[in-house]
Amino acid sequence: MARVVNESDDEEVEDKGKYGEPVKFDPNFHGPIKNRSCTDVICCLLFAVFVGGWIALGVLAILSGDPNTLILPTDSWGNICGNEASSTVKNKPVLFFFDMSSCAALGPAVLLAGCPTPQVCVEKCPEESWSYLTDTTDKSLLICKYHINPLVDPRSVSEMVRAEDCAPYYYESANLIGRCIPKLAEEAVDSILDIGGDPVANMDGDNITYEDMYGGIKWLSDTLNLQIVSQNIFQDFVESWWIILLALGIAMLISWLWILLMRCLAWIIVWLSLLALVGLLGFGCYYCFKTYSDLQDVPGSDLSYTEVGFTTNLNAYLALRDTWLWFGIIISVVLFILLLMLLFLRTRIRIAIELISEASKAVGYITSALFFPLIPFVLQIAVFGFWAVVATYMASSGKGHFKVYGATPNCCGDFTNGSFCEPDEFNNLYGSTGADCLFVGYGGDFYYDNLFWFQLYNLFMWFWAMFFVIALGQMVLAGAFASYYWAWKKPNDIPAFAVTESFYRTVVYHLGSLAFGSLLIALCRLVRVFLEYIDQKLKLSESTLAKFFMKCLKCCFWCLERFLKFLNKNAYIMVAIYGKNFCSSAKKSCFSSNEKHSACFCTGQGYRFSSLYWKVYGGWSIGGVFILPI
Repeated sequence: MARVVNESDDEEVEDKGKYGEPVKFDPNFHGPIKNRSCTDVICCLLFAVFVGGWIALGVLAILSGDPNTLILPTDSWGNICGNEASSTVKNKPVLFFFDMSSCAALGPAVLLAGCPTPQVCVEKCPEESWSYLTDTTDKSLLICKYHINPLVDPRSVSEMVRAEDCAPYYYESANLIGRCIPKLAEEAVDSILDIGGDPVANMDGDNITYEDMYGGIKWLSDTLNLQIVSQNIFQDFVESWWIILLALGIAMLISWLWILLMRCLAWIIVWLSLLALVGLLGFGCYYCFKTYSDLQDVPGSDLSYTEVGFTTNLNAYLALRDTWLWFGIIISVVLFILLLMLLFLRTRIRIAIELISEASKAVGYITSALFFPLIPFVLQIAVFGFWAVVATYMASSGKGHFKVYGATPNCCGDFTNGSFCEPDEFNNLYGSTGADCLFVGYGGDFYYDNLFWFQLYNLFMWFWAMFFVIALGQMVLAGAFASYYWAWKKPNDIPAFAVTESFYRTVVYHLGSLAFGSLLIALCRLVRVFLEYIDQKLKLSESTLAKFFMKCLKCCFWCLERFLKFLNKNAYIMVAIYGKNFCSSAKKSCFSSNEKHSACFCTGQGYRFSSLYWKVYGGWSIGGVFILPI
């Protein structure tokens, strides 16, 4: 007997060192403690100060900025096209680019840095094509700067073009959100543009190819197309709001029925869902590969995505064989992984079914937990909206700013390409050198001296506030489901307002703990943003070693963020139950006994089940989804 006792003692000591201090059974403990004090007060005050600074920054940005300057077309002198208050651009609502091919060198940066060519507002986009090499006499066809009247100017067409006072060419163009975009049929990239058989040239006399032109309009037209898609989506919501509300109502009834069935028939529903998913994926594989085979002899089905380009017509992509091939491969991989999971995780699936059944009972007793996730959801939308508004107004803060383009070495004193300038002063001094002082954006001391740090602060506060709201939802639901977990006689011992009481405890006592945990994740996310920015810069580098270390750093911080989210979630559960500060609760959640593991796991499952309800609800309201409830 002595030997057996000693072995038990050794095992107990080993378990104690391995799993932490065992918790003794307390028959008087009935859930989250009532008598608690405020935790992590310093973090709460720090968060309040930072939020106050964020609000002050937002007010300053709104007073200083004008989002219309980012959306509406603006000419090279900072005039908004079609502005009724300006006699220069009144009744001229669209923007015309003198030489679209000059935008190609900047690529996607053209939307931020501005296209280095004169831009003027016009009444309408050109409806015909013209080049100064084709017609050198008819001055009425010229599109010039505002102060130039070509009909009375004594200079020839070529002289006005080479002085950059008039556009060297233009093509029939379409009005795309206030910008004139040339209509060109796709040709070989190395072929030279021509009008009437004569080549098209820029102001310097260099011939322009299709590659130059398409490079100039690619990023601009793609971005404007995305804006059109966004406007169409918004318009669809406006016209079909009643259908969406009806679908939401039906989805809510179906979700309630699904929860009711899960309480009684969890085994049947889960296994039928899995079998239905396997059957659906199997049919999807068959259909995708059959369609891929049927399109073999269809003309145009072998085009690449690059040849098709960006389009809002999804049927253009569905007509390609590559689309169905990729669909088939992806569905096959998902089906294979699912079959392996069903084969090797049978025991875990049975445990998950039991947890789902118990979680559905908890949600049935605490029905308000189904509606509480709406509060964090609305708060997250509000936080995101405030961040977007502040970022937009800061980007449009201040007065118009201009930069020098087209300057040759030592032509313009201390001015070089990219230097800031004042249009009137620069043109008077160096207008004859061929250099231009062109509008690039809106700024001022507020914008150019502090914009980077203000935008960085705005981004950081968005991360911190967003993770804070997520933490609020986790802790409130954890406290509510902990009341269910420790209720000896269900449902008699379950508080009538479990979610409300948990929300009160969280807001009154534990906002500091929420701020502490969310701050850790926000800092980690900010580092990941910097790494992503550096990685984009390294794509042009040929250093394989630098790229390797960057990938490693990105992977490490991704893992760190995942770990922090896991740690925070369990820490919030312990804070909700025992009322201790964040660090103590995080330590307990890592070194806890089986009872604490059970508490964390069950309350966490209740939170996931409540969140799953809204995922199912939203999915059904959109159009129906297949649910894998594990």
